[in-house]
Amino acid sequence: MSTSVDAASCATQRPVATPTADSLPRRFSDFDTLGQALDYAATGVRGLNFHDARGTLARAYPYATLRDDAIASARRLIARGLVPGDRVALVAETGAEFAALFFGAIYAGVWPVPLPLPTSFGGRDSYIEQLSVQLRSADPKLLFYPAELAAMAGDAAAACGVEGVAWEDFAREAAPEAPLPQAAPDDIAYLQYSSGSTRFPHGVAVTHLALLNNLAAHSHGMEVIDSDRCVSWLPWYHDMGLVGCFLSPIANQVSTDYLKTEDFARRPLAWLDMISRNEGTTLSYSPTFGYDICARRMSSQTKASDRFDLSRWRIAGNGADMIRPDVMQSFVDAFAEAGFKAGAFLPSYGLAEATLAVSIMPPGEGIVVELVEETQLSGGAGAVGRPQRYRAIVNCGKPARDMRIEIREEDGTPLPERAIGKLWCSGPSIMEGYFNDPEATAACMADGWLDTGDMAYLSDGYVYIVGRAKDMIIINGKNHWPQDIEWAVEQLPGFKAGDIAAFAITTPGGEETPAVLVQCRTSDQDERSRLRDQIREKVRSITGMNCVIELVPPRTLPRTSSGKLSRAKARTLYLSGEIQPYDIAA
Repeated sequence: MSTSVDAASCATQRPVATPTADSLPRRFSDFDTLGQALDYAATGVRGLNFHDARGTLARAYPYATLRDDAIASARRLIARGLVPGDRVALVAETGAEFAALFFGAIYAGVWPVPLPLPTSFGGRDSYIEQLSVQLRSADPKLLFYPAELAAMAGDAAAACGVEGVAWEDFAREAAPEAPLPQAAPDDIAYLQYSSGSTRFPHGVAVTHLALLNNLAAHSHGMEVIDSDRCVSWLPWYHDMGLVGCFLSPIANQVSTDYLKTEDFARRPLAWLDMISRNEGTTLSYSPTFGYDICARRMSSQTKASDRFDLSRWRIAGNGADMIRPDVMQSFVDAFAEAGFKAGAFLPSYGLAEATLAVSIMPPGEGIVVELVEETQLSGGAGAVGRPQRYRAIVNCGKPARDMRIEIREEDGTPLPERAIGKLWCSGPSIMEGYFNDPEATAACMADGWLDTGDMAYLSDGYVYIVGRAKDMIIINGKNHWPQDIEWAVEQLPGFKAGDIAAFAITTPGGEETPAVLVQCRTSDQDERSRLRDQIREKVRSITGMNCVIELVPPRTLPRTSSGKLSRAKARTLYLSGEIQPYDIAA
């Protein structure tokens, strides 16, 4: 009898998720400051919900509770002597503690600076180095971290002369009554380090006005409705996770369910389980690789419809890296029988320097591609007698509300539709600038316009992203996109997205040539030689040139903090000798 009573008692203690529906009238980010947005959301019943590795609800966190905890955190910061404009760095673990500290800083007028978790780096030393670089850039008064990261984060803080504090300890400090400063729309809300911020970090300074303008553009572009609910596994130290899946749900009053990024990495299909179980779920975002890994994990012996119900998923957002139409089709093929609709895909384009969204596809239009001949992409006139080759370029939607987009020549001259050039954008959500870096700010901004560094073209008002200008390989005056080389190698058996990095190097003879690093899993020398020859022929068919082909061990190629391949860092590590290829006879 006592066993059944105990079981019943445990059952009653299980958390109950915050509801999808709310009688609170919906407001779409029409606030002066982020603090006001949470103030309003806290008057309703929606909130954040944190799940364990298997997708089971571990903690429901209503916006009202978040606000109470945030105000207590703000008072603790003020009691410690922090004043508006000071910075506090926060290791961005997905959970209630980070959320309360982030908004505590907002209420105190202090600038929160989300920093990455160690999962994206090659080990303890690499993580400490990364944290140290960003701490020196942001110059915060404090670094907050979960207790389990005290050794690594604490060492980074000590190396930079910053006080490190475990957030469990901070939560036990007194929170005496104190007046909270009143922020203005033009005040800085937070600093966001872009995912490529490694050796030379760029802290994007985002104002309340810029943030709320962009958050309103999200709700407008996705046509958010009262019955929407969100699921996310995206990290909170990256702009798509922080702005799109943490701040946007608060400013637009949407209940959201979270799976930690590291738990998604271990069990990707838990993401789709959560979407299936939470009947109100209609919104969820991922970069291409998230859809890719889920499609790959689906066993051919398992029917998707036996496990998942994805029929209510109306906005399957896609952004943060180059969108692969073949991967999107593979996802549709794997999960159509579970009710997933191809029209749910919503491609978008954005970057931290624009707060987040620059362009958004209208809901329901799905993945749309245009085939572009490679000579148009490379800027050449084409070779006589050579068969034409095409690349599918994905439509990334129309400019977000209040955003202006121009495609320009290198000299700044605006280009007509369907001409490829640099994408510049302008609008209220463009960053204030890079923190304490006027030279870097001046290098990418002019007259209120931002040079995104991406190559693109416009077609009937839609934006088509071609690639990163800085990644382009230019050999003998001809442009080659590294993505084209990498995708070609991926078509060979045994390779997948993320296994290949292509970039330009200078040979001992002083000539520029493409180098291709390929992660190889076989230890057989003869097989490695065969693979090397096969890759060389495949690359030659794309570029018309002999390239340097190097096979490297698995997990060698570096990633940004958001998980994207870093070609620039791969090139640096290769040229410095830190990446050691397998020794294969020519």
